Amino acid sequence: MRLGSGTFATCCVAIEVLGIAVFLRGFFPAPVRSSARAEHGAEPPAPEPSAGASSNWTTLPSPLFSKVVIVLIDALRDDFVFGSKGVKFMPYTTYLVEKGASHSFVAEAKPPTVTMPRIKALMTGSLPGFVDVVRNLNSPALLEDSVIRQAKTAGKRIIFYGDETWVKLFPKHFAEYDGTTSFFVSDYTEVDNNVTRHLDKVLKRGDWDMLILHYLGLDHIGHISGPNSPLIGHKLSEMDSMLMKIHTSLQSKERETPLPNLLVLCGDHGMSETGSHGASSMEEVNTPLILISSAFERKPGDIRHPKHVQQTDVAATLAIALGLPIPKDSVGSLLFPVVEGRPMREQLRFLHLNTVQLSKLLQENVPSYEKDPGFEQFKMSERLHGNWIRLYLEEKHSEVLFNLGSKVLRQYLAALKTLSLSLSTQVAQYDMYSMMVGTVVVLEVLTLLLLSVPQALHRKAELEVPLSSPGFSLLFYLVILVLSAVHVIVCTSAESSCYFCGLSWLAAGGVMVLASALLCVIVSVLTNVLVGGNTSRKNPVHPSSRWSELDLLILLGTAGHVLSLGASSFVEEEHQTWYFLVNTLCLALSQETYRNYFLGDDSEPPCGLHVEQGLDGATPAWQDGSACDALERDKGHRSPSPSQVLRGHKKWMVLASPWLILACCRLLRSLNQTGVQWAHRPDLGHWLTSSDHKAELSVLAAISLLVVFVLVQRGCSSVSKAALALGLLGVYCYRAAIGSVQFPWRPDSQDISKGIIEARFVYIFVLGILFTGTKDLLKSQVIAADFKLKTVGLWEIHSGLVLLAALLFRPHNLPVLAFSLLIQTLMTKFIWKPLRHDAAEITVMHYWFGQAFFYFQGNSNNIATVDISAGFVGLDTYVEIPAVLLTAFGTYAGPVLWASHLVYFLSSETRSTWRPSTWVSQHLESQHLASQHLVSQHLESQHLASQHLASQHLESQHLVSQHLESQHPASQHLASQHPESQHLASQHPASQHLAPQHPESQHLASQHLASQHLESQHLASQHLESRIQIPGEQLSSPHLNQQLVSAPSSITEARSPSLHFPIYKATVFRIREVVNPPPWQTGSGL
Repeated sequence: MRLGSGTFATCCVAIEVLGIAVFLRGFFPAPVRSSARAEHGAEPPAPEPSAGASSNWTTLPSPLFSKVVIVLIDALRDDFVFGSKGVKFMPYTTYLVEKGASHSFVAEAKPPTVTMPRIKALMTGSLPGFVDVVRNLNSPALLEDSVIRQAKTAGKRIIFYGDETWVKLFPKHFAEYDGTTSFFVSDYTEVDNNVTRHLDKVLKRGDWDMLILHYLGLDHIGHISGPNSPLIGHKLSEMDSMLMKIHTSLQSKERETPLPNLLVLCGDHGMSETGSHGASSMEEVNTPLILISSAFERKPGDIRHPKHVQQTDVAATLAIALGLPIPKDSVGSLLFPVVEGRPMREQLRFLHLNTVQLSKLLQENVPSYEKDPGFEQFKMSERLHGNWIRLYLEEKHSEVLFNLGSKVLRQYLAALKTLSLSLSTQVAQYDMYSMMVGTVVVLEVLTLLLLSVPQALHRKAELEVPLSSPGFSLLFYLVILVLSAVHVIVCTSAESSCYFCGLSWLAAGGVMVLASALLCVIVSVLTNVLVGGNTSRKNPVHPSSRWSELDLLILLGTAGHVLSLGASSFVEEEHQTWYFLVNTLCLALSQETYRNYFLGDDSEPPCGLHVEQGLDGATPAWQDGSACDALERDKGHRSPSPSQVLRGHKKWMVLASPWLILACCRLLRSLNQTGVQWAHRPDLGHWLTSSDHKAELSVLAAISLLVVFVLVQRGCSSVSKAALALGLLGVYCYRAAIGSVQFPWRPDSQDISKGIIEARFVYIFVLGILFTGTKDLLKSQVIAADFKLKTVGLWEIHSGLVLLAALLFRPHNLPVLAFSLLIQTLMTKFIWKPLRHDAAEITVMHYWFGQAFFYFQGNSNNIATVDISAGFVGLDTYVEIPAVLLTAFGTYAGPVLWASHLVYFLSSETRSTWRPSTWVSQHLESQHLASQHLVSQHLESQHLASQHLASQHLESQHLVSQHLESQHPASQHLASQHPESQHLASQHPASQHLAPQHPESQHLASQHLASQHLESQHLASQHLESRIQIPGEQLSSPHLNQQLVSAPSSITEARSPSLHFPIYKATVFRIREVVNPPPWQTGSGL
């Protein structure tokens, strides 16, 4: 069967998408969900177990608390409350934790540690997936069962103030609400004042059952300046005062209600050492959970240390506290200290309801649930509970009843722990079979594409797919049988649910048939390739090339990085891969440099077009096929190597550049620790950002900005230079305004502001530089007359992006920007050009360094390292599009800047084979001088040959001339009319000797010599033209033009015989036509 290249590519893409979808389905398994949906109505609660007679408790227990107040402080870490900062800045909360009526916990939040998934975990008890990270940007309405839904259904009145994410998740659930945006991280004051301003009015009212307050200020401070900022202490003190106000008000209201009130203080997630969140570090997942109520009075000497629990346990606990059904999708367990003071029967009832809910969820999501240890413990606990109920109904007070009740209690708690762990593990368990099926399909398609690329490059190419051959059919059926057997074995022995096993036999069989067919096609194509066949009707030309060590490093490094992404540990620590590749590249460049400069390089430079382009102008030059042929014909005149061209300090800079780059990369590695395993280790960035080293940070930031200006301004116009200088000054002023750095004359400034004016001042210069560069670029495209204008325009666009990155980078990351520009300069001047690298190598190097600088910034593959504060620099309100664009640019500034530099570099070397510009211009000059030398040698040899021939001719005509002299006395008259013969005779002694005897032979010899010399001059002019067949429109260098034209003139002046002058003049005129063709040849005019 034959397929066109377009059809073949479309089929490959479709199959690739199918394989990726199956793989992702196994990598991100479906979350644990109950089949009974929330909108179907509440199910009746499970009755109390009974050993014989029917149970007499079939309803939900009554509420434990009258009112519940939930205070959620965004990004509240556990050490902010239980550590030294809590003791210093939150004294009232610390007192409640240590001596007050409270229970303290350290709640672990599962990743992703961002706000919306954490709210879902708190209210539903389920484990959100990573897809919720995307939904966090624009949260849809939550359709799962939750505490909020159950409270609304029960008729409870809920009031909410704070993050508007709650309003989006639970629309029409709040009787009163006031939401604030959570993305404007520059605001850490008004966003909390908007919540607190409602407190006095709401606390005096008694028309609510549940009050939820979500404070965002602490999270915003972390995004702006990190957890060590002095603003953190002020915000914690503000939260402590707010908590004291709420607790005091609830205590005063308890006299009017029969039940106590409950105050819950918690955090949705923590905060990393950089102030971000989203990953799984200890600082991000550990949050405080404090339950405060008069029902938790402690006895003297009762010391309660914080216990570690899961954040999903809050939903079940709140449901029991409010007398509501536990959410159906909850995988959490009841926090037993909350009900520890209740009677034994109520305690067992609460635990029984929780275990029944978890066992139902296990039955619906785990096929082999009966073998689960948690389910077996639940059944045993339920039987013991029934025995206890029967004993309780017989005698309510006995030691046997208490001992049995304690045993049942422990059994329930063990069952709850095991069931919760089984369900949580089920959510995080990989579906390995589905992942393997998807991986096999993807690899088969990629292999087939790689084998078919040479044939599919032609638009009209057709590929032969051998589907009907006997060998293909036999192999196809054998593979189908093997895959079917494997599928049956895996699906029958699987202990957990598998997506691929859950498919119908028709769908699973289709995938197996597809995988078998792909394997057979690959085997057939590979066989044809090995035996020299071709699957395409058209045979493409395969150019042969010579692979250098650097080419192999680039190929193997890129392929190795792609393969490393198949392991999760390599993905988490991807920065180590790029650090290794960049360091290895520096060593390879050093080896190549030393080989070129000390051992020499015998390789001939490829011929092609090169444009010598610097920041000051352009000097184009061309070498076409004729020049290459001339070089092949003339092996005696080789082009100079880089070691012969560069001398002095430039040579030593070339030799030292790889080591300087390697040193820069090593310094940058110590600036920011990233990844997962070693991100907690101290680094230079943490040392600089501490409040004790603000002076050092200020000096480093100022030096970095100065280096940025020196490296960038060299290619800008005078106007852009001034704008760049003022913009970089504005960057420092902005950082000083927000308190990150300090001015020398005001070291202890307390006037910390948002820096709105300073940032907008910088934005004006950024837009101005970008506008100037774009104008120059468009002008060069329209006019197409000034190549330098295009180069300057691209550099100014690059400069504008550099200025924007300097504004968005945090002060301790400014050295990353300075080192990036320094490495670009070193690579451009001393590596890429002298070492004759081509465009493909330079592009891959830009990509490698761009990826390395992404991690040098402190980024990683978890969202916790995304600096959200960069999206709000200079903004006083939340504007979605600018915030998203600025955040994206601040995060990927390293790759973007290297990509923009690549565009500039490639454009500045337009139509070039990417050989070093200075070297090529000198190489062309040397070729031209060599051609002049060859022409002069050729002319000289022709002249000597003509002299020798003339002397022989004169001797041979000696006898004839004697006869002519006797018969033609008028020959003397003819000789007098030809002075050229006298001139030739003066140069040849033999002819002078014969002159007085043979005047007619002198005339004939002179005519013969003239014809010989004209022929030699004609050959010389043809040889000179063959050496310099250069299109005039591409040889526009005035200097080289003048050299080419003046070369024959210099030869003419050296020889200057009157006979030779017209010939040289014609040759020079021919060279002028080649270099600057007349209008009728170029088509430019008449």
